[in-house]
Amino acid sequence: MTKSELISRLSKRVKLPKRDTKVIVDTIIEAMKEALSKGERIEIRGFGSFGVKRYDSYMGRNPKTGEKVPVPARKLPYFKMSRLLLKYINEGS
Repeated sequence: MTKSELISRLSKRVKLPKRDTKVIVDTIIEAMKEALSKGERIEIRGFGSFGVKRYDSYMGRNPKTGEKVPVPARKLPYFKMSRLLLKYINEGS
């Protein structure tokens, strides 16, 4: 599902114009991005949680040359689905 498909479905369900629904979806996504950039965790009950995992720097290896190279520290977002969502996906709707 794309963002535009989400906006269309939500617009039909709540009976709002698409431009108003787009503002709502954009606001939610922006709030989630801001929270993750601050290192906060987002939990949506029945769906899952989003978070940021920090990785320390380490010495890696260039697979082509075998040369050791430093890999800088970084942060990566992750998503962990809830048990309810996992059950829904495995058992169908």
